[in-house]
Amino acid sequence: MKAVLVKNATRNAAGKGTVRSRSPRAAVLIAAVVAALAALVVGGVALAQRTDEVASLDGHAVTRDELLFHMRRLTPQVENELRNQYRLQGAIDWNAKAGDKTALQRLAARALDEIRRDKTALVLAKEQHLIGSADHADFLVELAAENERRADAIARGQVVYGLAEFSPEEYYSHRLTGLTTGLKQRLSANGPLRVSEAEVRRAFDADRDSWSANATTYTYATLVVPVPGGASADHTAGYAAGLQRRVAAIRRLAELADREPGARLTTATQRGGGSAAHDQELMAVLGKLAPGQISGPVPGTGQITYYQLNGKTVDEDAAFAEYSRRIRQSLIEEKFDRFLQRRVASSVFKVDTAAVDAINAEDVQQ
Repeated sequence: MKAVLVKNATRNAAGKGTVRSRSPRAAVLIAAVVAALAALVVGGVALAQRTDEVASLDGHAVTRDELLFHMRRLTPQVENELRNQYRLQGAIDWNAKAGDKTALQRLAARALDEIRRDKTALVLAKEQHLIGSADHADFLVELAAENERRADAIARGQVVYGLAEFSPEEYYSHRLTGLTTGLKQRLSANGPLRVSEAEVRRAFDADRDSWSANATTYTYATLVVPVPGGASADHTAGYAAGLQRRVAAIRRLAELADREPGARLTTATQRGGGSAAHDQELMAVLGKLAPGQISGPVPGTGQITYYQLNGKTVDEDAAFAEYSRRIRQSLIEEKFDRFLQRRVASSVFKVDTAAVDAINAEDVQQ
């Protein structure tokens, strides 16, 4: 449109149109009209772009649809928080005040906070060439393509892992998790999240007991003493109290094994880290004992059990080899959280408050 107007104005000024000559004043007027129309066209395009933009993060637009998507995602969470904090009953009135803001304003603020953090991660993923765009519209295109790919695979009889079809909310979480994992891998390879061997070793040494638990071998004795059958509850309680006094008076369980009728003394070795319930219960007892110490009574059906720790050894080299990978990943997680927090804090996040305030409860509930 602009090019046509300029061409016609030029033809008229040169005397090649229907008007053969123009005064200087007329020429100036025509030029002003052309400029005004051109400005209106350009301004109209900009206005059209602005009508769907409610915020921006470092120049990346946040659209109205994007904000509504996040508000709908967060609605159940915000509803629960409002009910718990303000003891609200029944359906939430989004236009009513909850503290110094309406419930809808609280929902919008929460959604904008989530967008700022998530979109920062998406922009970072784009910079690292993990995705081609951080825009919400392109996310929806990617969702449609993924669902179509899964449907085609199912139709061909292929195995599809996970959901047969993603909802937008499900795919958003799935995609963001995958991109976050990709960012951690890429930025830790030789970037700001890189973790050195020295850092891993320092973390291991700082929490040695926790990391070494599964590399500890315990040698222990077990004394199982049967409770006399057919006795009353009072008699059983008295017997248990007497047995406890006799255990307290000895230094080793072996001293009592021959004195208690039916008592069985065994010795064994146990390595930490077992997943069976019995292993975990045993470790809960042995882990609290010092070498030579006898445990308190462990009641059972018709019997009472005591444990004595004879000794324990820790293979720290094995522990470090086993846990270094886990420690490294934990440190990468910590570094990524701090890295992303700094990136979010340094981002330029602009919000069009009028555009946000124009969203009503009906828009969110659609």
